[in-house]
Amino acid sequence: MAHTPSRYLAAGPRVGIRPFTQEDGPEFTARVRESRDLHRPWLFPPDTAEAYAAYAGRLIDDPAKAGFLVCEKTGGDIAGFININNIVRGAFQSGALGYGAFAHAAGRGLMKEGLDLVIAHAFGPMELHRLEINVQPGNTASIALARSCGFRLEGYSPDMLHIDGAWRDHERWALTAEMRACG
Repeated sequence: MAHTPSRYLAAGPRVGIRPFTQEDGPEFTARVRESRDLHRPWLFPPDTAEAYAAYAGRLIDDPAKAGFLVCEKTGGDIAGFININNIVRGAFQSGALGYGAFAHAAGRGLMKEGLDLVIAHAFGPMELHRLEINVQPGNTASIALARSCGFRLEGYSPDMLHIDGAWRDHERWALTAEMRACG
């Protein structure tokens, strides 16, 4: 389904970002199934209509989450997704990023453009101060994306997240609004 630029929260030269909708389920789950080899063992996004409906519902309804689809401006195809989870307000003003590219878009720089747009949206209209990315050490593509967008390595967390049946170690990367302004 083609998406008009007016539906984007922000747009760059090649992609725009917009919120998840329930109507995106068929395209999203088809892209997930096509991208299984790219995502595993790092990521397990929803690949059925039922799982997508629950996943998107949480991103849409929970104020501690914000989900963004990265869409190619030509044709509107979903290139990937970026979620801000665990949004904490008050003195912290922080959120944790998670993301994934789809196979047809991987390696084309679309996710970098999309992540830059999400970061600007998070530090702008969302009024967040800090974003974190937690990445398994062997996930070189995700680490490269974090680094390319200005995130700095802050630490290492053993047994941080339960993924694919086991507790996995993660590197912690972070970016603040001030770091972004200086970059």
